Amino acid sequence: MFVLEAVQRRLDLNPGAMRQRREVVEHPFGMIKRRVGATHFLMKRLPEVRGEMALHVLAYNSPGC
Repeated sequence: MFVLEAVQRRLDLNPGAMRQRREVVEHPFGMIKRRVGATHFLMKRLPEVRGEMALHVLAYNSPGC
């Protein structure tokens, strides 16, 4: 639990940090969902979902897409 306590302490000292991080991180996920039409994952087990998400991220990061 030490890690969680340290993270909570940092957030308490800078409450705007999480909001800023959330804004930065949400855009790529929103774009991936919009481009691919991904409202849900096709696979159900975690290893397959990881692979599916990796392919979405790879396509998002590819130049010319």
